[in-house]
Amino acid sequence: MYPRHRRRRPRRHKTLGLGASFAQEESRAGLLVTNELEKALADCKAQVERIARDCRAQNRCFRDVEFDLENDRELCLFGLSKENRDLKPSDVQRVTKIFAKPSFFVDGADSNDIIQGRLGDCWFLSALSTMTTAPGLMEKFCIARDEEVGVYGWIFFRDSAWVTVIIDDLLFTSIPKYEELTQAEQGLYHLDKTLYNTSARKGAKSLYFARSAQEGETWVSLFEKAYAKLHGDYTAISGGFSCEAIEDLTGGVSTFIPTKDILNADVFWKEELLLATKDRLFGCGFDTLDPTRSGKEEVTVNGLIGGHAYSVLRAVEYNGKRFVVLRNPWGRLGVDGPVHKFGDDGEFVMEYSDFLDNWDLVEKTLLFDETWVMANQWLQVTARPPSTAWSFGDVSFTITVPAPTKAVIVLSKLDESYFQDLSGNSNWSFDFTLFKKGQKELVARTSLTRFFLRSVNLEVQLEEGEYVVHVRLDREVNDSAPEFNARNSNPRKFSRVQTLRAKGQSIAYNYKPSPVLDIDPIPLEILAGQDLGEVERKASKADKKLKAEAASRKNSKSSENLEKNPTAKEEGMWIAAVKPEPITTSTVLEKTPTQIDKVSAPVKDGDDGSVVANVDSAEEDYGREATTGVRFEDLDNLPSSIADEDLGFRSDLESPPRVASPLLAPLVPSTLAGMNMMDADAAVDSEDDEDADKEEVGSGYDNDTVVLGLRVYTSRDAPAVVGGQLRRGRMKRVSWKALKEAEL
Repeated sequence: MYPRHRRRRPRRHKTLGLGASFAQEESRAGLLVTNELEKALADCKAQVERIARDCRAQNRCFRDVEFDLENDRELCLFGLSKENRDLKPSDVQRVTKIFAKPSFFVDGADSNDIIQGRLGDCWFLSALSTMTTAPGLMEKFCIARDEEVGVYGWIFFRDSAWVTVIIDDLLFTSIPKYEELTQAEQGLYHLDKTLYNTSARKGAKSLYFARSAQEGETWVSLFEKAYAKLHGDYTAISGGFSCEAIEDLTGGVSTFIPTKDILNADVFWKEELLLATKDRLFGCGFDTLDPTRSGKEEVTVNGLIGGHAYSVLRAVEYNGKRFVVLRNPWGRLGVDGPVHKFGDDGEFVMEYSDFLDNWDLVEKTLLFDETWVMANQWLQVTARPPSTAWSFGDVSFTITVPAPTKAVIVLSKLDESYFQDLSGNSNWSFDFTLFKKGQKELVARTSLTRFFLRSVNLEVQLEEGEYVVHVRLDREVNDSAPEFNARNSNPRKFSRVQTLRAKGQSIAYNYKPSPVLDIDPIPLEILAGQDLGEVERKASKADKKLKAEAASRKNSKSSENLEKNPTAKEEGMWIAAVKPEPITTSTVLEKTPTQIDKVSAPVKDGDDGSVVANVDSAEEDYGREATTGVRFEDLDNLPSSIADEDLGFRSDLESPPRVASPLLAPLVPSTLAGMNMMDADAAVDSEDDEDADKEEVGSGYDNDTVVLGLRVYTSRDAPAVVGGQLRRGRMKRVSWKALKEAEL
């Protein structure tokens, strides 16, 4: 439960709020959780089998070039920061050299197997402990391996999809080579290298990171390595919440429950804790206590450690009393007070009343089976400046269900732990309200039990019909967070972190690849079986077709707009489609359509040394329509947010886009009730506003963009359809006041 430290990203140019509506992609509608899981399992097994076959043919053990602990030590251990590099393993060895008889499992996976190493990933190990209590669950996700060759396959749930991770069996150890010892140290082993290697450098205790208490058992260390590779390095998994790790492992949904907020302890026991290991898993903890008054180096509660994640293994009733069984992932206790201990493996028991008194927070993760399906929608959202009103009105989602159903609605931001060093200097927090479409009565709303979490959710019963979700964003800005670029960090690592970020952000329906940097990796399946000449010819042909379709749609939309608004012919209309229909965004410029469409060159130099891309040049991105934006000549100092920036118009053009100043008063939920953002925006007539010609004021901050996703889990026979809508840049207090008075 260690907090994650947020880092600052370089400044970016201010962007304009453009309204857009996004339909759900067909591939994300009604995803059957277990079916998607089976597809991922099959793919992972196929990869492991192919690698094992190739290695045997070459008489080689598998070495993972993507996460090579021996040859790429620094990249595997650390992120971009050159500070706090206190991880110092002595060597790297294969599992077969560490153990005489290694085995992935010894009598299955058990919570008592897990012992934390020199990494602050107690939250992840606590999640593993909790998962072992659900019969067969651990074996389900450790799904493919060839221990002789040394290849292991895993799957994890990232944001809304299953991801395959393949690793080798090389592990960091804490014991150096014999030749690296001092003469005095060598003397302890009678100057006998063989004795040293067969005693000190063998066994689980020689491992640097997490290990199993069972000698020769390897699943704990390898699981931790796979999770580290998923995130890019070991440092990336130092700090987090155990329930979020369970989400990553199972695809479940997490909720944080403060014990002081529990209304009825008896109901919580019967309807929550007693279901542990059935369809939900639990963890617990409390924040680190202030040692100032006590003078102690570390303040504990009955020996329990603050800022540390503990596993809830099960809840039991015995002789009329209620007990909760827990475990410390350190594999040892150090606990006193009202607890019952069983050996020194980290497991202990508390009475339910003591459990509520000693822990501040219970973390619950709801698991899903084959009776559930999931639909989701992700959008890049450009929020208003931090100085403006804390308000709804930046983004909305619509949910349509064909029949009554139980539902779990989850609003989450992109998991930034994969690119933490380039995630910016804003800690985002959010909540949401749920309305029936066309009605003002509130159906439900989330409650924020903690700020700046990865997600919030509602468990609700939905009737047949359409619903609207309105989101309220909040943030905490840390201007002291470090900035990273290719000059002040390892360029190879910087490239990999940028790629992880781009891959994550590409889940957004309105994601636009960088027009400057090649940070979106080319999928191997695109190239498979073809040489580059063939691929380029096909891409060129497809590009011409897309450009023709884009031009046809643009002309069609322009004609429609001229019919609806004759004045647009004089003012000019810029239409920038960021993906194929039905997504369109539009902004009025003081240029004629001819001036906009007939640009003589792909780019033009600006007075400040920047380069502005026009529609035609932006359409060069294969498979996507036009995007507009800014290019930078100093490639070593590009904003690290370029991949997720909502690329806008130059602020120094002859006549800036007609957008209003930022909203200065909050939008009350009753004003937005039953309306999505596109409906509300269409109802706002701001053409008569005296500030209509003013450009939207920039925030002064460099990280106003956040990727948000709405996941909706429903019954299998009632799959939901999810859409999303972004605000336009012209919503002003006077308009919303008029809207409210008109009771639209």
